[in-house]
Amino acid sequence: MSGQRPVRPHGQLRLSQILTTFGPGAMVDLPNHAVLIGGLDNWTDEGRKPIYEERLIAKLQKLLEVPTLRLFTPPIDLQDPFGAKTGITAWLFPEWFIAQYEEPWGDQFRSRPLLHREALVKGQFQGRDKRKYAVTPIRFVQACVNGHISDIDWYAFVHRGRTACRRPLWVDERGTSGDLADVFVRCECGVPARSLAEAAEIPEKPLGFCRGLRPWLGATSREECGGTGGTPEINRLLVRSASNAYFPQALSVISIPDRDSFLRKAISAVWEDYLLYVDSLEDLQRERRKAKVFAVLADYPDEKILAEIQRRKGGKEEEKKSIKQAEFEMLQLSQTEIGDDLPDGDFFARSVALKEPRTGYLSRVSRVVLVHRLREVIAQVGFTRFESASPDIDGELSLGVSRAALAYDVSWLPAIENRGEGIFIAFNEEALNNWLSQPQAKQRGQQLLEGFNEWKKHHADALDVFPGLKYVLLHSLSHLLISAISMDCGYSASSIRERIYASSGGHGILLYTGTPDSEGTLGGLVQAGRRIEAHLQNAVDLGRLCSNDPVCAQHRPNSVQEERFLHGAACHGCLLIAEPSCERRNEYLDRALVVPTVENMQAAFFDEA
Repeated sequence: MSGQRPVRPHGQLRLSQILTTFGPGAMVDLPNHAVLIGGLDNWTDEGRKPIYEERLIAKLQKLLEVPTLRLFTPPIDLQDPFGAKTGITAWLFPEWFIAQYEEPWGDQFRSRPLLHREALVKGQFQGRDKRKYAVTPIRFVQACVNGHISDIDWYAFVHRGRTACRRPLWVDERGTSGDLADVFVRCECGVPARSLAEAAEIPEKPLGFCRGLRPWLGATSREECGGTGGTPEINRLLVRSASNAYFPQALSVISIPDRDSFLRKAISAVWEDYLLYVDSLEDLQRERRKAKVFAVLADYPDEKILAEIQRRKGGKEEEKKSIKQAEFEMLQLSQTEIGDDLPDGDFFARSVALKEPRTGYLSRVSRVVLVHRLREVIAQVGFTRFESASPDIDGELSLGVSRAALAYDVSWLPAIENRGEGIFIAFNEEALNNWLSQPQAKQRGQQLLEGFNEWKKHHADALDVFPGLKYVLLHSLSHLLISAISMDCGYSASSIRERIYASSGGHGILLYTGTPDSEGTLGGLVQAGRRIEAHLQNAVDLGRLCSNDPVCAQHRPNSVQEERFLHGAACHGCLLIAEPSCERRNEYLDRALVVPTVENMQAAFFDEA
């Protein structure tokens, strides 16, 4: 209607926050409301843009078992008062509130009303003095490990079972700590008040069993918790702002050309005239001596070429590679330049000519690649609560994880793309194997494995497997490199991310950033890669001594008192970095594998080089 004021959104979030923190099913505190972000069915079509990434879409289709799938950015506010409505619907949650009105209750408690949304008068509480008081959402809800969430039935909780009583409820708090043992819920009917500490005692089932409610998909949405005929999960107390309230499950890929696509293109160029009748390694080697074949296939080993020839002749499907395997193979190409040097290109990299003979720390490095242009695409698949489910060391998501759905029927997924630069470092396999064969390294590996096994006792449902000692080494070195390089390249440590490659195909580290802006004015990552030997030296020096030593260095991974089962010599004083920078939530870290520490002098990969 002409002259009508446009409706302003209740709050705004960055695109990256939608995928990493506040996706469908997440609880968000807006300026005047506490809400639950709605599912994809409640996102507008206007204001979103398509994202194309063939490898990622293929992986997601297999994971979700859907025939077709598309990727779109979350819808943005078009800021057009006369245009179509854009944005994301959020549902009011929780629906129970605490009024900012106090009455005395005993000598130690301050008591405030606990009331449902329907008891409010124009969004406020009317006190006994007839005045209106503001209300705030209660910070406690209930959820289960399958992602279902709902308000606590406070009447049933305080009366210790179902009840018809609907007398006013009060929250009594003692002190200012906010500890669960100091918070009680009381009914005016006179039943004894009940501490919220009891609500956290899962074996006692104080909140009952989950009813499978999915309010982010709609007020009436629910499913069978535990599957058809299965046993529902126990409801658990959940603090809305707690770090375990929401774990988005995302999958990411680096947009790089597939190495095999180059091989297939090269073979096609000489297929009819030279390779069509090749049946053995001897046939191939004879054909490769011919000038035209040699020029086209010079960069590829006989085994790869013969395998592709046999695949073509046998009509077999292309080999399905893991996400990181395809990336690592491309970065390991012997070519000096990889990709196309175009202003709007997705990937372009140049290898660094390392000085020979390689001495010191470079003797353990096989290849350094400067990634001038890089595009990362991240898509959210689902989410979990209480326990996170991260991709494995190959970048793949587990098929067995019980993830909460983002929509009733998934036909598209939210995604973002980051463009930046990076450094890739591949490590000498012989040096890694020699280090791994040392008794001291094996002994340290056994200690880390014992810590992991102790962790599994406390997380019986987790599907994680121990990633191996080489992964822990590279992961720890990556964190030290991020800290060292950030001091020189201009990017803050929180702006640099890592990607660890540790498989039978090889081992390496990719450090990259999705923010190629003014932060890189001191040179950026590409410039830092030209001085990689100095940065390796600085990283190793950073790891030699921690401000928390000797306590940090003496930590035992299997210590049940400290409960840091996935850490060796690692703490906030040395290895732990910003969560967005780490691909494993700051787990599987031990600087004793990288450099000699005050406690362990013999297990380090970088000794006194």
